[in-house]
Amino acid sequence: MGSRNEKAPSEHGGIPIVDFASWTTCSPPEEKQRITSQLAQACQSVGFVYIVNHRIPHKTLQEAFHWSKKLFDLEQEQKMLAPHPPGHVVHRGYSWPGLEKVSNSMGDEHDPDLATKLRQVSDLKESYEIGSDDYKDQPNVWLPEHVLPGFRNFMTSFYWHSWENAKMILQAMAIGIGLEDEDYFLRYHSGHENQLRLLHYPSVPAASLEEGSMTRMDAHSDWGSITMLFQDSCGGLQIGDPNKPGQFIDAKPLQDAIVLNIGDLLQRWSNDTLKSSLHRVTLPPRQDRFTGDERLTQERYSIPYFVGPIGTSVIETIPNCIEDGHPPKYDPVTWDDYRLLRGSMQYVNPEAAAT
Repeated sequence: MGSRNEKAPSEHGGIPIVDFASWTTCSPPEEKQRITSQLAQACQSVGFVYIVNHRIPHKTLQEAFHWSKKLFDLEQEQKMLAPHPPGHVVHRGYSWPGLEKVSNSMGDEHDPDLATKLRQVSDLKESYEIGSDDYKDQPNVWLPEHVLPGFRNFMTSFYWHSWENAKMILQAMAIGIGLEDEDYFLRYHSGHENQLRLLHYPSVPAASLEEGSMTRMDAHSDWGSITMLFQDSCGGLQIGDPNKPGQFIDAKPLQDAIVLNIGDLLQRWSNDTLKSSLHRVTLPPRQDRFTGDERLTQERYSIPYFVGPIGTSVIETIPNCIEDGHPPKYDPVTWDDYRLLRGSMQYVNPEAAAT
């Protein structure tokens, strides 16, 4: 497994930074080992890490945020031409404010009223979900081309560009935890099961968030293998403090960096060697992000890219993450089953909504 005694990487606000500038197919083994050791160390101790000098250019990221803003600036009637399907099974298209409720519910609780209770405080955000057009279990819900010409073409390209970057990170992660085969994780991932999400948090009176009558996004962990997040300059993302359970620290914006975090599935897969951490979106940390007597928060835009394995893949403990005194903690599970379990609280099923 990745050594915990390597020199710690640099940090930004308490979150490690790993520089991938020298990661190439021709990189000397010792250079790859340096990067992978830093990555594994960060993901073992914090569960979050900034990735800098990755393979997605500044210009491409600027264009992605430009398209996201154009999307959410559309009239509501136009956005509703690509609505999120009812229920939690298909996660594509446009979700309007209040439709989705993010929480850390595992989906296996025995409280039939839990979904309703969770929605007593709404999430003030809107999102648009995109996947592979070849993933028939999760068909995309695209806007008509005339509503936002060029949007589909760019986002399809950006989806696959992001996957190429994710492949590099999955290879580095495999080496970092001591696997001899750098393609170990890639053999379980095709790229078609991933999800590109455009997120917009509208302005809201700061008091609504401070009093708890409204949230931007409650504390939760992600479900899949890894998440790559691109965020604007607003701020508001917080992660669980690795040294003070129950407290949070700011994941301050770092221009063009990927904010990478481990998902629950990879934590299970690695037998808790890698850490899936809670995170949330709340008030921006700087007071200059508020305006007027109501202290309206600045709008926030972010773009997460969720990476998940092939749906039928059976995920069971990696053999070299099992040691004497450290037996497997989790039963084998397929990604399809785990994803549906975790998603069951996020969207109200049509049957529940009708009662």
